[in-house]
Amino acid sequence: MMERFEGEIKELFDENRKRVMMETKASVESINQKIEHVWKTQEEQRQELHHEYSQEFLTLFQELAIDIQKTKEEEEKLANIFRLQQELLQHSKTVESQRMRAFKELHEQLLKDMRDLDINQDNFLTGEQSTLGEEMSMWQKQLVMEHQRHQAALLRESLRSLLECVFDDI
Repeated sequence: MMERFEGEIKELFDENRKRVMMETKASVESINQKIEHVWKTQEEQRQELHHEYSQEFLTLFQELAIDIQKTKEEEEKLANIFRLQQELLQHSKTVESQRMRAFKELHEQLLKDMRDLDINQDNFLTGEQSTLGEEMSMWQKQLVMEHQRHQAALLRESLRSLLECVFDDI
């Protein structure tokens, strides 16, 4: 009688252990999928941001190269006219200064956007970690409650069996 009781308890523990392992494995796989999705999304966002700013820098560099070339051509044409050369040089400096300010502003905007992206991604990850923690806590509570209910049912069944044995022997 006691051996049968021990066998039933061992079988129930084995079933519980298998079920807990399966649920844990499924949770870990879910977490891994979420993390992988987050990494892919972040990588896509970074690549998109990089591409966007690369295009803008390239356009500004091309414009600057064109402006520089035009300035050289004008300086050669107006080499004999000092006053026009001074005006052209002043104009070129102003344009270059504006371009440099544009470069600086674009660079500062890029850095700000990268910081904002990092902050947003950190906030997203923190939220996901919090959500995952809550899910894991909920699963753990459910498993503990189910295990306790199952143990209580086992104890009731065992006590019933023992009482039947005792009353049968009387």
